[in-house]
Amino acid sequence: MDLVSEERINSMGSMEKIRFVLEGVKSGNIVVLEGGLTSEEQMNLIELTMAEVSEDFPGIEMSGYPSKKGFLNMRRKARLTVIGPAKIMRTMKKEKDLISAVISAF
Repeated sequence: MDLVSEERINSMGSMEKIRFVLEGVKSGNIVVLEGGLTSEEQMNLIELTMAEVSEDFPGIEMSGYPSKKGFLNMRRKARLTVIGPAKIMRTMKKEKDLISAVISAF
């Protein structure tokens, strides 16, 4: 499991973040991002993942909880994002401040 600080994530460009996460997940790690990804970054991560799905890499499971509402009640990026290989991670329950996941062996 990789726990990545918000400071490290914020020092990366958008595509660099996505590649960092995807490479971590493809190597079998669960990546937990403090500060999370923006909606656009999540969308780009899903698109890139779909292009790389294969027999050896079935995709990702991603869950997170959003930040508190900001200016004009618009949401900012997620406060926390958890991303893992789809074949070992299943999100079981998600509430506004709790994510429960089951991690299983291959």
